[in-house]
Amino acid sequence: MALHPQAKAFLAGVEASGAPPLYELTPAEARAATGVITELIGAGSEVAAVEDFEIPTTAGAVGARRCVPGGAAGTIFWIHGGGWVICDLDTHDAVCRLLAVSSGCRVIAVDYRRAPEHPFPAPLEDCWDALQAVAAAAGEAPLIIAGDSAGGNMSAACALRARDRGGPELALQVLVCPVVDHDMTNASYRERGSGPDLFLTAKDMEWFWGHYIPDPAARSVRDASPLRAEDLANLPPAIVITAEYDPLRDEGIAYARGLEAAGVPVTHRHHADMFHDFFSFVNLIEAGNEAVERAGAEIRALVATVSAPA
Repeated sequence: MALHPQAKAFLAGVEASGAPPLYELTPAEARAATGVITELIGAGSEVAAVEDFEIPTTAGAVGARRCVPGGAAGTIFWIHGGGWVICDLDTHDAVCRLLAVSSGCRVIAVDYRRAPEHPFPAPLEDCWDALQAVAAAAGEAPLIIAGDSAGGNMSAACALRARDRGGPELALQVLVCPVVDHDMTNASYRERGSGPDLFLTAKDMEWFWGHYIPDPAARSVRDASPLRAEDLANLPPAIVITAEYDPLRDEGIAYARGLEAAGVPVTHRHHADMFHDFFSFVNLIEAGNEAVERAGAEIRALVATVSAPA
């Protein structure tokens, strides 16, 4: 299937801007460039309350943002993408707001430390510590972990840790175009790693991995490549979203299939006409809004079932 016209138009705009490719930028330059896309996405949905606050971790406090719709019944712990190097609370504010409204849950996004200043495992440790703090505050209300791209990577790693370390209990994991393996030789990297119609390229992923875990030999551990976990059983149910025009396509599909084979309930939704992480491009790409709203509706239904009196 051809790339959707809205996705094509966005990529054409990027090309027309004359901006250099990500992999040619320094981390500081790449972070600054994300502000342009944030401005294009614009304001997110109206919610009852938005609060910036701090969450204590073993390495010090990290920033966080709480988006609360009216009558929140559960909590979504959101880990933003950006290859562990770029993006922040503002780049993903609109998607978090829409997810809050769609799901009826408060969304708490964590502003973890980023590579290369803080390489692996620092970003993951921040997310893990923050997840436990959020879980303690959530009490018995359903807790969902969710993230896109590198955020999906750390969401999957945290779900594995929660299973093996006695909690916190997670009602669901939502993995959007997740990085779950460091292998850059599979079919989707060959087919969708370079050329037109791509938002993320193989060279971009080399740049991201190079900053996050510079030593390729160190990338095979489960916390970095969750697809390499020996056992995927007894993990929380999952929503896995993948895109055709994405070098991460095959690892996301493989993770969904691995979870399902291990007996984990999985909803896998593949978007054949979308590029990497279209989910976060709300207001710009209708399919992004639709995907967020659909995931939100599924979360709302799950929370209603979990919260229903016995």
